[in-house]
Amino acid sequence: ARPPPGAVTSPMNTLALTLTIGPKKEDIDMLVPAMQKAEVLVEALPYIKKFYGKKVVIKYGGAAMTDCELKQKVMQDIVLMKFVGMHPVVVHGGGPEINQMLARLGINSHFINGLRVTTGEIMEIVEMVLGGKVNKEIVSGINNAGGKAIGLSGKDGNLIKARPIDSEKMGFVGE
Repeated sequence: ARPPPGAVTSPMNTLALTLTIGPKKEDIDMLVPAMQKAEVLVEALPYIKKFYGKKVVIKYGGAAMTDCELKQKVMQDIVLMKFVGMHPVVVHGGGPEINQMLARLGINSHFINGLRVTTGEIMEIVEMVLGGKVNKEIVSGINNAGGKAIGLSGKDGNLIKARPIDSEKMGFVGE
């Protein structure tokens, strides 16, 4: 077998010694992402300084919740925010998950001006999906990424209070 380019070989009878001169391709492949991450951190430094010690509300939804690779990166970013001194608070959606559960249960729902008309029955499903499934997945994702997260519902301790927009037309949809 021929030695790789840039390698020096000794012509010993029973032992071939190969010395590689310069970094290995694997080392370079690992170094490039590290350099990219360093560049991102340098770019982020003004924001890290600005938001150090502050609560930062993150609205998490859409494609970031459905693409597994993107979901993992978001969780890592949230953990990084905490490590650099911010206090991230994640507020999440879960419309596609709610739609899937309603379909599985054979419950029809419709929207008016982009808002789901929410009957009492649908509200139970929404609470179950958001508080029991989606929230727990987010907490687990953050914890798996090295953070320490807990999940709360807006109902917990009356954390969020709302009033109906138009209970006759929209049901339990509020503001």
